[in-house]
Amino acid sequence: MTGLILAVRYLTIVPLPGRAAHGVDALGRAAGWFPVVGLGLGLVLVGVERVASILFPSLLAALLTVTAWKVLTGGLHLDGLADCLDGLVGRDAEHRLSIMRDSRIGAFGAVGLILFLLLEIAAVAELPAGLRWRALLVVPALARATPPLLARCFRAAKVSASVLMPLIDRGSAIVSVKNAALKTVSVARSRMSTHAFSISCMSIGSCTHCGTK
Repeated sequence: MTGLILAVRYLTIVPLPGRAAHGVDALGRAAGWFPVVGLGLGLVLVGVERVASILFPSLLAALLTVTAWKVLTGGLHLDGLADCLDGLVGRDAEHRLSIMRDSRIGAFGAVGLILFLLLEIAAVAELPAGLRWRALLVVPALARATPPLLARCFRAAKVSASVLMPLIDRGSAIVSVKNAALKTVSVARSRMSTHAFSISCMSIGSCTHCGTK
């Protein structure tokens, strides 16, 4: 359970009590719990969306749902998305990494975040109610299963980040993806093809990880 506690503390702002290991080695071993944390987040989002949709119009309910999503995760992936967008203007790899390490946000990052959040709110608002709760449940789990897999499949952009990759063993990466894949069955059996674009918009932003700092 120490791995689950560490995963919750790393991926959310929830202050779980108890002792858990620290450091990149412990985080690598906790990777298998990432989609479980995503599923818990999804359950909370489904509850928020259900209450908000009863009290408010669909657009405002979507805004409140997305707001709860970003608050619970501490904007972790938003920080990474802004860094990546700012890095697009770099002259070469070293210059791009230097830009991405800068804690200040640039024009590309600011505009990109605004457009992405508007797109995500619209995507949540436009999904039919029967599919919306399924997407809100599955997308966070699937998104949090992606970083361990990517860490195993691709070389790190900088040497210091590569320390974590060997610690995310193949088993953790496979379990992470498998757990999330099982949760996509309900969405895959619904009218996903009709609304795949909306769900993709929600997934892309959630998958972006702030590993650029």
